[in-house]
Amino acid sequence: MGKRIGIYPGTFDPITNGHLDIILRASRILDRLVIGVAVNTGKAPLFPLEERVELVQSEVAAISAKTGTKIQVVPLESLLVEFARKHGASVIVRGLRVVADFDYEFQMAGMNYRLDPSVETVFLMASERHQFIASRLVKEIALLGGDISSFVPPLALERTRARLGH
Repeated sequence: MGKRIGIYPGTFDPITNGHLDIILRASRILDRLVIGVAVNTGKAPLFPLEERVELVQSEVAAISAKTGTKIQVVPLESLLVEFARKHGASVIVRGLRVVADFDYEFQMAGMNYRLDPSVETVFLMASERHQFIASRLVKEIALLGGDISSFVPPLALERTRARLGH
């Protein structure tokens, strides 16, 4: 059997404990995981692409050491199926938090399958303690001066506070 290579795309603005949960769980079932940090200017990111890549890289080293899975973090600036092909991936990993995520993710999985049926989308349910965490909400809480320390890893917390002047 060949190597199981998957990609986990996202904006990661900022990376959350929910993202890290999905990365850990995906790394247990894959031989290699490529995390694609999306440009996604439509979401008006708090952090520039390069800093988001750096933040994700700093968090996944421990997961890679723990699971033995090679994890690579790279900018994602193309169509997702093209990104998958470029990295030799046959799996797209997506995390689902709540039922509301399913509709959007179902549509994306269908479109990606039509573009390249050799790439499967695999959904991982967020762990119970992370089901409500969304980067968008974390940013909103932080912007309003709320405590986000239970939602993000320490470096992301430090950088978010610095970026917002807290």
